[in-house]
Amino acid sequence: MVANLIHSQEALHGEFGGVVPELAARDHLEKLPGLVDGVLKKAGQEPDGIDRIGVTRGPGLVGCLLIGVGLARGLGAAWEKPVVGVNHLWGHVYAALLGRPELSPPLLALVVSGAHTDLVWMLEHGRFEVLGRTRDDAAGEAFDKAARMLGLGYPGGPALDRLARGGDARRQALPKPALPGLEFSFSGLKTALLYRLRDLGGEVTEQDRADLAAAFEESVVGALMEKLDQALDRRPATEVVVCGGVAANTLLRRRAGEVVGARARLTIPPLELCTDNGAMIAAAATYAPVNDLTVDPGLGW
Repeated sequence: MVANLIHSQEALHGEFGGVVPELAARDHLEKLPGLVDGVLKKAGQEPDGIDRIGVTRGPGLVGCLLIGVGLARGLGAAWEKPVVGVNHLWGHVYAALLGRPELSPPLLALVVSGAHTDLVWMLEHGRFEVLGRTRDDAAGEAFDKAARMLGLGYPGGPALDRLARGGDARRQALPKPALPGLEFSFSGLKTALLYRLRDLGGEVTEQDRADLAAAFEESVVGALMEKLDQALDRRPATEVVVCGGVAANTLLRRRAGEVVGARARLTIPPLELCTDNGAMIAAAATYAPVNDLTVDPGLGW
């Protein structure tokens, strides 16, 4: 990785408690050109030295995707460079290669973000097989909703992580989601937290909140690690990747090391590369063919 710049929209969406698509798209329109200029200057790079331009074409918010693809098309025409449409989900897996350049498939990947919770087998570059996924809420979405119930700010995942560090999950134990096979489900756990808060009524102390945060985190991470353990038994791998925004979670990073152990080599991207970033899309674009740039908000693997 030569250079990477990230513009956060946390402050923009914080007062609303979640992402507002229209605001996100407008901010993309305003900030993207300056970020492109900034990263070129940071890298000391002129357009003539660029081989190709990578851009996310999905999945994601349609307005943001359209603005990104439109800018990439314009740069491609101006600089006379090929433009590669990249799958956002692939990008999270390729973020691991930025942290460990010698990493190569085949590998087993657990992709956990605000919208996706998928176990995938990467046979070779650009070829993915989905082994299991969530039936409802993604892990990151569940963290955000739990944080909102506990009165925490946006983004909820990091706030819940911080609060959980001062809690004891055993004092407010919550059920661990259990589904057959390698599928996930977190909607029932979210409901269990809602009922626990209802039962406590107006007697919720700060310690209760910390304990509930720890219990919720323990259940989510426990479910993720149980499926990762099962996947390793079914599909032995020498390389394992845990990636996506939720891979920044403190407990998840520690438990993943314990579950994988000596069975395989574990790679988790650096914290700054877990959440969405341009570098991971550039890494994926290195291995992707120049392809259709049609925006697809619901693009799968």
